[in-house]
Amino acid sequence: MTQNIVVSLPDSVTLSLSDQGTGRPVLLLHGGAGPRSVLAFGAALAATGARVLIPTHPGFMGTPRPDWCDRVSDIALVYADLLAHLDLRDVLVIGNSLGGWVASELALREPARVGRIVLLNAAGIEVEGHPVAQLAGLSPAQIAALAYCEPARFAIDPSTLGPEALAALAANRAAMAAYANEPYMHDPKLRRRLRRVTQPALVVWGERDQVVDLAYGRAYADAFAHGTFAPMAGAAHFPQLEQPERLLALVSELMAAPPAARTGS
Repeated sequence: MTQNIVVSLPDSVTLSLSDQGTGRPVLLLHGGAGPRSVLAFGAALAATGARVLIPTHPGFMGTPRPDWCDRVSDIALVYADLLAHLDLRDVLVIGNSLGGWVASELALREPARVGRIVLLNAAGIEVEGHPVAQLAGLSPAQIAALAYCEPARFAIDPSTLGPEALAALAANRAAMAAYANEPYMHDPKLRRRLRRVTQPALVVWGERDQVVDLAYGRAYADAFAHGTFAPMAGAAHFPQLEQPERLLALVSELMAAPPAARTGS
């Protein structure tokens, strides 16, 4: 059963959250496309015997965003408070795109609660010669051409959307601008800091991504002390949408691994 709840956290944060399933806790973090881009994968993961929490980052989908919350590291602090509020430990944190950046920041801050992380075509680091694609000013069709292997299958036609959906898209764009525009889609210091993440990090990368390319993904995996790179054919920026069964197998294998295998020893 899925519960859609609102949680009050410190520093005037009101967080909207989907909570489904029982078992090992998983925090599933969306990117700029919003929470709908991870809901189906979250349901599939919950069906395997996991408790899957899918929060909406403050400001997305028109949700409240406190004035102080204007960096990706601030989102990570919100989720640190959430894990403390729910008293969760050994949490698997999975993040796509911006959500992968948040997952990296959260693993740095909460080693006692975050057991391991999975990044899905994450942003957040600086890789010389491999910048994150500039999406501002592009049409939905142009963005889809960069982000999907099969753009026609996933592209959004704004002319078919109602006022509520259009407002949600506008809110998502505004939230992205607040969190990741200066500098664009990265923290210049994050890559160096990632060696301090002691938890295992599985970096899954859709091979045909033109938003963050394959070389960027390899550099991300190499930055972790215990990083594993898993390129995925037949996927681009959203492996959870284009190859959900293969991704579910990878994540299930990670969750079933004994504790010693998760330490990187």
